[in-house]
Amino acid sequence: MVLGKQGAGKGTQADRLARHYGIPHISTGDMFRASVKEDTEAGRKAKSYMEHGELVPDDVVIDVVAERLGGHDVGEEGFVLDGFPRNVAQAEALEEMLGEDGVDLALELQVPTDVVLARLEGRRVCTGCGKNYSVENPPSEDWTCDRCGSKVVPRHDDTEVAIKRRLSLYEKQTEPLVAWYMAKDRLAAVDGMGSPDTVTARLLRAVESRLAEPAKPARGRR
Repeated sequence: MVLGKQGAGKGTQADRLARHYGIPHISTGDMFRASVKEDTEAGRKAKSYMEHGELVPDDVVIDVVAERLGGHDVGEEGFVLDGFPRNVAQAEALEEMLGEDGVDLALELQVPTDVVLARLEGRRVCTGCGKNYSVENPPSEDWTCDRCGSKVVPRHDDTEVAIKRRLSLYEKQTEPLVAWYMAKDRLAAVDGMGSPDTVTARLLRAVESRLAEPAKPARGRR
């Protein structure tokens, strides 16, 4: 899994790791945005929280993730989690889902707050597939998604108030999660500054270092 502040680059790097290892990239943000667009029950529950920069309640998130982990594409090879778990309660729920298998490694992308604030203010998203862009790294043509051709726009929940609220919630809820995984010797802190390729290389070194450790009886997860 990939942890870090909003704007640290979790989505980009989780997608790169998933493609590198040929495993699913499981993003709670993508799942909820799709649910809101499709007007599902979970989407309706999540919408008001997302619009105000609040985190979606644990019970809703856990149910959605549990359903996704039961998908046909989630197998023995593992998966990359992005946006889940956000707190210790969610991490404990994840362990119950996975049983003794657990999580191989939690990767924490470390990026200064002033940097993520600037990134979030310039962030853009595809209205079709949810692919992330920014004013520094726009799509190839006229703010049209390179992947699906849909329009690329500012995220509706990236207002200044919402951004600061999410960062505050991160400090209160997710930083204890980092300590929780550290105590279990399942955390690798990775410098998130630099080009995407540079950060990816650091993450891959951290993953490969963990995979090179003596084999454990648990089934692989990332």
